[in-house]
Order: sequence, then C-alpha cells, then structure tokens
Amino acid sequence: MDLIEIEKATVLVVDDTPDNLSLMSGLLKEHYRVKVASNGDKALRIAAATPAPDLILLDIMMPDMDGYEVCRRLKLDAATRDIPIIFLTARSETEDEEKGLALGAVDYITKPISPPIVLARVQTHLNLKASADFLRSKSDFLEQEVARRTLEIMAIQDVTILAMASLAETRDSDTGNHIRRTQFYVKALAEKLRSHPRFAAYLTDYTIGMLFKSAPLHDIGKVGIPDRILLKPGRFEAHEFEIMKTHTTLGRDAIAHAEEALGTRVEFLSMAKEIAYSHQEKWDGSGYPEGLAGDAIPVSARLMALADVYDALISRRVYKEGMPHEKAVSIILEGRGSHFDPDVVDAFAEIQEEFRAIALRYADSDLDMARKTDYQLISGMGAAPGNTA
Repeated sequence: MDLIEIEKATVLVVDDTPDNLSLMSGLLKEHYRVKVASNGDKALRIAAATPAPDLILLDIMMPDMDGYEVCRRLKLDAATRDIPIIFLTARSETEDEEKGLALGAVDYITKPISPPIVLARVQTHLNLKASADFLRSKSDFLEQEVARRTLEIMAIQDVTILAMASLAETRDSDTGNHIRRTQFYVKALAEKLRSHPRFAAYLTDYTIGMLFKSAPLHDIGKVGIPDRILLKPGRFEAHEFEIMKTHTTLGRDAIAHAEEALGTRVEFLSMAKEIAYSHQEKWDGSGYPEGLAGDAIPVSARLMALADVYDALISRRVYKEGMPHEKAVSIILEGRGSHFDPDVVDAFAEIQEEFRAIALRYADSDLDMARKTDYQLISGMGAAPGNTA
C-alpha cells in the first residue's frame, strides 16, 4: 500500500519536548493528519475523543505521567485499546523495550530516529490496523447477523409450536387459554425448583426456556381422537377412555414424525415428545401409557402433570363448573406422593398464588372474568393493564 492511500490516517505524537514535537510533525505531516500532546493527560483526552487517532507515537520519559502509564491506561479503556502504540524514546535498554511491548505497544523505536525507518514502521502498523479494523468490522457484522438469524429461528420455533398446539385446542373449544396457562405454570414450577438439589443440574436457564416452548404440545395427540369421544359432554365409558388415553402416544408419534421429516434431531422437540408422551404418568406408577413411577418419569412430564391437572380442576367444561382455586390446591396436595412428585407439590404449595394469578391473567370466559373480578374485589387487587382474558 502506497503512503498516499493512507494519507487520511491520523497520528498522535506525544512528547514533552517542543523540539521533538516539531520534528515529528514536520516528518509526518506530508503523509498524515498530525495531532500533538505535550503530556500524558492531554494524550489520553485526545485519544478518547472522536474520531480517535489511528496510531500513537509515544515518548516514555515525561513528567507527572510517563509513557508506560499512558500506554497502560489506553489499553485498559475499551475505546482506545485497539489504537496501535509505538514507543519513540531515548531509552534503549532491552528491559525498557520488553516492558513497553509487554504493556501492549506494537513497536519500539529509539532516538535519535532514522526518518525513513519511522515512516516505514508507521506505515506498516497503519496497514496492519486497517486490516484488523476490517476483520473486526466483518466479525461484528457476522455476530449481528447470527444473532438476527437466531432470533428468526426462535420465532419460527415459537410460531410452529403454537400452530401445532392450536390444532389440538381447536378440536375442543372449552380449553380456551389452557395452552398459555400451562406454559406459565410449568415455567413457574421450574423456576421455583431450579435451586432444589434434585433438580438444579437439570433446570438450567436453557432447559427452562425449552420447557416453556415445549409445554403447549402436551396435548397435540388430541388431533387423533374422534370427535364423538373428545367432545363428549360427560364421563367416558371404559372403552372410550382407553381410546382417549392414546392421545399421549399419538402426540409423541406426531412430533417424532415431524422431527424425522426435518432429517435431524431437534432438541426442543425431544422435550416436547417427553411431555406429550409422559404427562399422564403418576408418581406411584398408576398412570399411563407405560405406568412409569418415581424418577423414571421425565422431569418435564412431572411438571406438566401438575400444571395440567390444576388447570383442568379450575376450568369450566360442558360437563362441569370450574372449582375454586382453594379446592384445586387441596386436591393437588392430596396427590403428593401418589399422583405427583412430592417435591414438585411442595414447590406448588409455596407458589400457589402465582398459579392463581396466571389463571386469572389468562382467564377463558365471561364466567371466568366474573370470578376474576370477584377475586380482585375481595383481595383488593386492581386489574393490571393488559391482564385481560
């Protein structure tokens, strides 16, 4: 690269001797914009200003603040640490040069100077800086692009999950905001249990995020249940219940088929398969489809089981009214150690008011809204903006 190609570069010369500043300015001004500083404080102010210099020629022996300290401060500041520094000094000992380079300087030139050598080294380091700036800019762009694409992928995941889940929910108009409520119930339980010794290793930020994404697919298998059973306004006959129970396997298989179509394992779908297949298992082994018991039941399914039952209890259906929160809590507590993991129930007991708040926030119907208003009047809780059904 010829000198004329980088003539717009700015070089800051720092030296406490006026004659040296004059000498270096005269040498450099034909090729670069030149700024000068007669002490360390002024040098730091100029370096931190916008636009920053492209390179700094720095004397070491100066009063108040020597060149080593100026270099150290420049390298500590994110705004100036990438500016190349060349020490230009009368100190010629090897130890002095080693110290300067160790502080982050890119070069070390001793006085008296050779003008062609100074110009050549300045040009070399400006060229290197230009290359480094280009690579850094390209890296920043790539990072931003990766972040943007990642957000797009996450949004696609969210939309895909909600679209798939809605297929099941539209089959049963009574379920309303069941998807949203169970999502937040599961997240609340996971957040509460994340510091518990039994769950801490599993319930990381990432896992909790995946649980929240996957929870809406717990009943996706309902798309395969005949309307005469799914929409029946009353209790199932024994043979009907056996058919209804197949929604867990149907759900898992539907998600597995989607994963196979993609041709690769998708982690958030793996958790969704666990939840869809095992959320009807019970802690004592009396659930379905496999009769798993205790820790053999995936954690994701254990959390979903409690969330799903609580919401079923409080929600109105064509064949029943939704029961009060207190009654639902009582039933959940009775299921400790039989239907549900005892520690999950204990966590629920501690955050039951959070469950109530979620249920009110995502209430389904006018009746639920009336219940919500009654609760707010009784508890003195005002309706928060955006908390409409």
